[in-house]
Amino acid sequence: MAATTSPGTPTATSDGVVVWSPDYLNYRWSADHPMNPTRLDLTMSLATSLGLIEGAEIIAPEPATDADLLRIHTPGLIAAVKEAGSAGAAQLLTEARADSVSAPHGLGSEDNPIFPRMHEASAILAGGTLAAAREIASGRARRAVSIGGGMHHAMADWASGFCVYNDAAVAISWLLDNGFDRIAYIDVDAHHGDGVQHAFLGDPRVLTVSLHQHPATLWPNTGWSSEVGSGPGEGTSVNVPVLPGTVDAVWLRAFHAIVPAAVAAFRPQIVISQCGADSHREDPLADLSLTVDGHRAAYRAMRDLADRYADGRWITVGGGGYGLVRVVPRSWTHLIATVLGRDVDPATAVPESWRDAVAEKAPSVDLPTTMTDGGDIGYLPWDGPGGTPETGVNTVDRALIRVDAAIIATRRATFPLLGLDPEDPRD
Repeated sequence: MAATTSPGTPTATSDGVVVWSPDYLNYRWSADHPMNPTRLDLTMSLATSLGLIEGAEIIAPEPATDADLLRIHTPGLIAAVKEAGSAGAAQLLTEARADSVSAPHGLGSEDNPIFPRMHEASAILAGGTLAAAREIASGRARRAVSIGGGMHHAMADWASGFCVYNDAAVAISWLLDNGFDRIAYIDVDAHHGDGVQHAFLGDPRVLTVSLHQHPATLWPNTGWSSEVGSGPGEGTSVNVPVLPGTVDAVWLRAFHAIVPAAVAAFRPQIVISQCGADSHREDPLADLSLTVDGHRAAYRAMRDLADRYADGRWITVGGGGYGLVRVVPRSWTHLIATVLGRDVDPATAVPESWRDAVAEKAPSVDLPTTMTDGGDIGYLPWDGPGGTPETGVNTVDRALIRVDAAIIATRRATFPLLGLDPEDPRD
């Protein structure tokens, strides 16, 4: 591995790299599990069809080693994953354990069924995010994307929520040992980024920000505004829960009322973004109402924050997203484009070659024709307590009132700890 450069002086030879391995497709829980690696394959084929990958640097990752995984995970979990995925064990454990209560280390539950070579499939995803971190730390690239990552629910000793090894947490730990001491992690998945928050709850060197569906309405039922970190890390956990049905413009109002100020106050040397696409209005497992246009706006906003505060250093990973054909490929193709600095106009047509190939595999799906859903991303900026605008449309006004309540709750919980005024919209 190349020597790590100081994060103070960017020396990148490439604006953006794509970390990818066909082995990512081996992370397949079962034939009917909602997290289907088809979404990764379709994303890469769509990005290729649009010409985004042409001339881009593709990094083939190595699997994370046991030493890498032990940065976050216990020896017991790693041993259990290896044993569960061994020949013969998968069938026995799946038959013996059907609920998370009896499943050891969370393995063999309905969410996390056993599958062959589970360790190898999980380790390559973690290795991908580590490869992205090493590319940036070495100065070879400013930005990197690994759509196979984003397993943000995995805990130290427990597989959880479709996640075995917490790739983002492993990469953050590695970065902390390799020249970085201020890392901002931003999670825009519909589900709270509980595993990453938990891993660094008391670490003042890591800012974790999560925008997610309200924990009273969605698993893992964490991520309340009052969760702010602990001990030396108090103030470095920032949670923005939004209600079911939240649309692009309302979600973006919340994002811009919280995230830029928190990131500016923290002054990160690198930004890491978990870009789960399950906030989309068509996602079968969550209840938010964003479009791929809202996703694209979020990606561009996070890239801008990395450019402004972290010398452009930005790692992006995938995460949730269960609209396998219509949603995830377009959303994460926009993500790849944003990382590579080859932004795709939302009006761009989805290539006929991609549509034809997908139609053969999924003939019943009404395939999208463009890279947009026609979403409205023209949000109204938050302008302080009591400043909620009135549009005259009852449903919109109620949504704005509710999101403003979430905004002020989060700002009052965390902003004073970051040296910011929660009431002042300039902060």
